[in-house]
Amino acid sequence: MTTLTKTETHSLASALKPQSKAFIDGAFADAASGDVFETINPATGEVITTVAHCNAVDVDRAVVAARRAFDAGTWSRAAPEERKATLLRLADLVRANAEELAVLESVDSGKTITDCLHEIGNEVADFFQWYAELADKTFGKVAPTGEDALALIVKEPAGVVGLVLPWNFPLLMAAWKLAPALAAGCSTLVKPAEQTPLSALRLAELAVEAGVPAGVLNVLPGLGETTGQAIGRHDDIDIVSFTGSTEVGGYFLRYAGESNLKVIGLEMGGKSPFIVLDDAALDDDLIEHAAMSAFWNGGQNCSANMRQLVSASIADEFTDRVAARANAFKVGDPLDPDTDIGAMVTREHQDKVMGYIHRGGEEGGRLVTGGSAEGAPGTFIQPTVFSDLKPEMTIAREEIFGPVLGVLRVGGFEEALAIARDTDYGLHATVFTQDIDRAIHAARRLPCGTVSVNGFSEGDVKTPFGGYKRSGSLARDNGVEALDQYVQTKTIWVNVRAVGA
Repeated sequence: MTTLTKTETHSLASALKPQSKAFIDGAFADAASGDVFETINPATGEVITTVAHCNAVDVDRAVVAARRAFDAGTWSRAAPEERKATLLRLADLVRANAEELAVLESVDSGKTITDCLHEIGNEVADFFQWYAELADKTFGKVAPTGEDALALIVKEPAGVVGLVLPWNFPLLMAAWKLAPALAAGCSTLVKPAEQTPLSALRLAELAVEAGVPAGVLNVLPGLGETTGQAIGRHDDIDIVSFTGSTEVGGYFLRYAGESNLKVIGLEMGGKSPFIVLDDAALDDDLIEHAAMSAFWNGGQNCSANMRQLVSASIADEFTDRVAARANAFKVGDPLDPDTDIGAMVTREHQDKVMGYIHRGGEEGGRLVTGGSAEGAPGTFIQPTVFSDLKPEMTIAREEIFGPVLGVLRVGGFEEALAIARDTDYGLHATVFTQDIDRAIHAARRLPCGTVSVNGFSEGDVKTPFGGYKRSGSLARDNGVEALDQYVQTKTIWVNVRAVGA
């Protein structure tokens, strides 16, 4: 991974000239209305730039371009080797520009430069490379028939897709969705979160350089209620893949029902349990996983394991040690490579997280450490640990999306499973135990998309990611399964006449 000094990151930040226009049909353009919105550096409160605010007119223009490109076949019907070569060039360009992209994203989102460098220089580039290499290795099937027929089952690109992104991992989530959609041959509209539009616009410039044809990739910054809703309601968009809150995911289902019944893929919120059974080795590795599962990215992570269910026999020692680890995190300047936790993405979000912290104390949770907002005009929150939580408390049931860890004492294995299952969400769970039978039993009984054993992990590019219940739909990001969101399955049935000897 590339390393930078604090001086170097601030020098790069001062030299940034962010793209602020929408990217439609291969060119950058102002919104048709001329409207703009501000994007703000959450670490300083300063306006970075004003960005084009797209509305339904801009969305329609992008859809027309995407449909024209799709029907022309320059991308959708290109040989998979051609799409592969283009996406490999894009992966290389992301690597070559990783430092600029990472600094841009850190300034725009408040994420630490260390996380941004890792995600963009490694994961984002690797996603484009992985799906590029998959493009010419995905096959249809031949169904068994008698000699009077030939039955072909083929996969075709689904058409025009809308990719609606969250603000917590701006460019990584773009890669999660854009790489398989482009590899499949679709034309795309990317709607970055209004809080973090800048890295997606820079990615569009790199896509042009890589050779992605005009109309195949469009980037439309704007607000959810304008740009996002226009994408959800458009009658000529075939699929929307959305990552974000459960509330907004419900809107997209409604938009689909009120328009063309487009397919909606959803990856939404979570309230993921971190289960520590009485036989777990309470060592530094476990404590590190416990802390990182809650505090990584400032807790602004849909799979964050804030709800930590710990066997009563070791709960006191666990709480003391995880609180000590929380106190060791450095909170502050996101561009400082020594910083562990950056800023909350907006003042509004900081206020929301602080509201949950206050509610936790009011409902009887014991504040062990943290609990304060710092750094005005920046939007920082100290990592916070609660103990003595009860399953019915608000902070034990609702998604906080901030640096808050809560410990719930459990009497045994079955009680831990019962509390872990008692949630509207089903995205992720972590289980620590030295008993493989209990680990497998837990993994089978927990209704969630990913279960990590003896370590907090979301898997990698090869493994599908998504949720059960209110955490998602049947669609999955990552893995070969991600392609299923962006292809249609067609049967071609050929009658075969007998040929005489």
